Amino acid sequence: MSAEDDEIEKSSAPLMEHLIELRTRLMWSIGGFFVAFLVCFFFAKQLFNLLVIPFKWATNWAGLDPHKVELIYTAPQEFFFTQIKLAMFGGLVIAFPVIASQIYKFVAPGLYKNERAAFLPFLIASPVLFLMGASLVYFFFTPMVMWFFLAMQQAGTDDQVQISLLPKVSEYLSLIMTLIFSFGLVFQLPVVTTLMARVGMVTSQGLADKRKWAIVIAFVVAAVLTPPDPVSQIGLALPTILLYEISIWTARMIEKKREQERVAREKQDADDSAADPQSQAASTSLEGTGSADKAG
Repeated sequence: MSAEDDEIEKSSAPLMEHLIELRTRLMWSIGGFFVAFLVCFFFAKQLFNLLVIPFKWATNWAGLDPHKVELIYTAPQEFFFTQIKLAMFGGLVIAFPVIASQIYKFVAPGLYKNERAAFLPFLIASPVLFLMGASLVYFFFTPMVMWFFLAMQQAGTDDQVQISLLPKVSEYLSLIMTLIFSFGLVFQLPVVTTLMARVGMVTSQGLADKRKWAIVIAFVVAAVLTPPDPVSQIGLALPTILLYEISIWTARMIEKKREQERVAREKQDADDSAADPQSQAASTSLEGTGSADKAG
């Protein structure tokens, strides 16, 4: 076997090990998602009724009877596919800890100990922030948005026809999922900017200087991600701006800690440098003493 073939053989072994490890992690991730999907599909109707509760709150705010909330589907298969869509979304949310842990187990062996210690808190903070955004959607913004749409209804009189809101199950679920995804994504902003600050890609001063542009971009992104109503757009833009300010603060804290570590390291280097001449002088003195003893 030639030297080139031997080198290829040595490099292919770790590659095969990585591919086997990747396959194992993918199997665990897909298996976790599939189990969560089956559980969510079995309880799909109960989960959908749970998502309708904010609509009932909005109906109560509008002065209507919350017990008469009605949703429709206009195609025979619509509600079935809506349940599948809900089960997939719920399965992904429930299985996220499993998927994230498998990603971490695959990546962790290639990281240094301090890098693993720095990466793990962000892996925990990401789902927590996503749940915070989802809770804000569920308990506040969905009732506000549905109340805004319910306010457009028109009572039937002699001079005007009756116009009532009868949302389709698929469209209502799409609205809820869009809001949850949008707010959950925006709530990852501190995690992303903190990671970028740790690796030196952004600075707190740079983020502060671009604050005006960030405000404009926040409203543009809110207009793209949310339904075309001012309540949800402003409701997403304002938390985004607040999270941007939190990101500036976290970046400043990271820079402050990095500066403290640099000063401590320079002090340690200075102390080591000062100790070296003393050690050399002591060594020279001992050598001189030894030479004098031998001469005597």
